Amino acid sequence: MNFKITKPTYTHYTLLVSIILLFISCVESKKKETGHLEKAEIGLHAQEIIPFFQHWNLILGDGSNVGTATNFEDKNFFYAAADDNGEWVVFKTPNAGNTHGTSNNTRTELAQLKKWTPMEEAKMNATLKVMNVSTTGDARVASTYSVVVGQIHSADGHENEPLKIFYKKFPGHTKGSVFWNYEINTAGDDNSKRWDYSYPIWGYDLSMVGTDKTTYPPEPKDGIALGEEFSYEVEIREGIMHLQFTSEGHETKTFSKNLMTSEYAKRSDMPEQVANLFVPVGQDGVERENAYADEGLFFKLGCYNQTNGKDPKINKVWCSGAETHGGDIQKQYTDGNYAEVWFKSASISISDDAISNAGYFLANDGLSKKTVYPHEVIPFMDKFKILMGNGTHVEDLTKFEHEDFFYTVIDGTRRWVVYKTPNSGITSKNSSNTRTELHEKREWTPKEGGNLTGTCKVMHVSTSGDARVAASYSVVVGQIHSGDGHENEPLKIFYKKFPGQSKGSVFWNYEINTEGSNSKRWDYSTAVWGYDMSVIGNGKNDYPTEPEDGIELGEEFSYEVNVYKGIMYLTFKSEDHETKTFTKNLMVSEYANKSDLPAQVKKLFVPIGQDGIERATAYKGELGYFKQGAYNQTNGKSPETNMVWCAGAETYGGDIQKQYENGCYTEVWFREATVGPGMPPK
Repeated sequence: MNFKITKPTYTHYTLLVSIILLFISCVESKKKETGHLEKAEIGLHAQEIIPFFQHWNLILGDGSNVGTATNFEDKNFFYAAADDNGEWVVFKTPNAGNTHGTSNNTRTELAQLKKWTPMEEAKMNATLKVMNVSTTGDARVASTYSVVVGQIHSADGHENEPLKIFYKKFPGHTKGSVFWNYEINTAGDDNSKRWDYSYPIWGYDLSMVGTDKTTYPPEPKDGIALGEEFSYEVEIREGIMHLQFTSEGHETKTFSKNLMTSEYAKRSDMPEQVANLFVPVGQDGVERENAYADEGLFFKLGCYNQTNGKDPKINKVWCSGAETHGGDIQKQYTDGNYAEVWFKSASISISDDAISNAGYFLANDGLSKKTVYPHEVIPFMDKFKILMGNGTHVEDLTKFEHEDFFYTVIDGTRRWVVYKTPNSGITSKNSSNTRTELHEKREWTPKEGGNLTGTCKVMHVSTSGDARVAASYSVVVGQIHSGDGHENEPLKIFYKKFPGQSKGSVFWNYEINTEGSNSKRWDYSTAVWGYDMSVIGNGKNDYPTEPEDGIELGEEFSYEVNVYKGIMYLTFKSEDHETKTFTKNLMVSEYANKSDLPAQVKKLFVPIGQDGIERATAYKGELGYFKQGAYNQTNGKSPETNMVWCAGAETYGGDIQKQYENGCYTEVWFREATVGPGMPPK
């Protein structure tokens, strides 16, 4: 085969020059339009800018572990770019995607393939600039508007983080803060009490927050702007972590921290910053004396977005309540709900004694997508069956969950079992109210006794209803129910919060075991924290004063119900609240005569014709059982039917999803619960 090579002509040269000029014009146009040229478009890969990717696995903002990033790019999360100051590797992640491990937060981040002990030498350097942090969130939440750009992570034990390097900028400010956090390696098996201590570098530390959702502190004078370069160096030598931070025009800052001996092994060692920031959310642990001495550590580098869409009432340090567009990544990118970090250079060096970190990835890859069943969090589920808000009964709760009613979540510190139910669904034969509630399989008499405990937080009660109706805006989180006779309830533990108020009330009700017709039955309500049931509004939307000693949504409290030899002993506890105890005889009535009716009952129940008396032996001899979960007391029935129990709330014709979307439901989380026989009181 013969080829004929043609000598270039003037026309060919002219055409070639035109093509080159057109290409340059397009490049310049792109630079003017976006401020940078995405070099990945012309074939440059990340390892050509920072040639060290063989040392890392890359985790993306969709939760996936893509392995080593050599010759890899993803325009949503990880790619190469350039601007007038050089070539960069871009790490980008939205406020909501899929996360890695048990984290609340998305990341596009490198995680080192080997781990090393604090006594081995290890070093990481990086030069970077933060290009974006989320523009939405709650300014009162410490982690909002921030991103972590470098870490040391433990691969063992609790897998805590002795170093997190943050950048944070409030909306409307030009300058943000750079700070670093040390997270304690919590003593004991319960890591939910862990906390961070934060050190300012330029600007503020983590504890600087806004006074309300959209009110920000003053802009830091010595802060770092978006797009402004800074560098960090992390070096570990003989158990000491040495840190250096540099940026042109800013003071160089150095720090050191012992990773082998704790400063926080006693409660008296807790810094004031921690007492103010973490203790109010129940994170008040102490650190093991040898800190991270016995654990393998590894570096992480990239863009670990600290702004998420979780409700601040879950955790007021880590849950930002930011916009997430239901997890739609492109919509988040379009309106600034993401973090983006560019690295110009980075390097690591580690000891030859470092070993494989494969165990960390084996434990954490895909964990956020793994189903964790309620029985794995609270292992007594074999002793219960459940009725859910759609009327479904389930007898065997092993490996059972339902995404709308009964499932598990993690709040950043621990896992919880969620019970959720709408204002209107399908309920049991004798009730007006929906429930997602456990029903004990064992039955027992008051003389035989039983014991139930629960540690919970109410995350939501209906925002619609009638304030004149005592049951409005409330949920029952624990019960004793009779299985005989009238099938009444000698115990109902309530939480109730009026709309627009921060604090709600916890109270418990005793329902009489009515002599004769059960239509005359009534409850007597006893306040624990806040009000009892009888405190109601003067009009449909006219609420009483907020209780001073109340419990907020998302605030933990616990109860113990101990029935022993016919006496019910109740104990209620919540941090920063007085512990309350009560006793009630379940075998001898206080209300066997008309003259025994309490004033509260005359006010609340007698006007609606519920004015009965109780049999003298109360619940003696009747079989009963425990119930626990979310028994929604706010229903859609007309208040004219019953001004105590019929709340007149919105139900959207029974459409459960519409009720959930519009706040017409209740949701209760439990992290611990036990059931067993009654015990002699302490």
